[in-house]
Amino acid sequence: MQKALPIKNQMNGVFIHVSNLKKSADWYTNLLGLEIDLESVKSPVFNVPIKGTTSLTLDDHTFDPAFKHEPSNAPVFNFYTEDIDEALLFVKDNNIEVVREIEWVEDTAWFNIKDPDDNVIMICNC
Repeated sequence: MQKALPIKNQMNGVFIHVSNLKKSADWYTNLLGLEIDLESVKSPVFNVPIKGTTSLTLDDHTFDPAFKHEPSNAPVFNFYTEDIDEALLFVKDNNIEVVREIEWVEDTAWFNIKDPDDNVIMICNC
């Protein structure tokens, strides 16, 4: 019998590093069609109410003044869409910066956007 490993094959959460917690909370909740009371957003973190088992936490590093955010040019995670074309129109209509247009590989399609802190986020149909 194989011994259980101390690290589980399970992803619990994604942390996004931000400079302005309320602005980022507003941006992410608007992108996802969620309503929040921005007065309830308190530093240092805000947990975006995501469906599923993986959480999305915005972190402004209030308690870590030495932290220096350096965004990646590659996506840090992806949001799911059933209709990639409709999703692209939605982000463009909402003046969200698209940094990579739709690409297809067989039945899989994606495009990339930037959040207010230049974090690259992928929108994908799988």
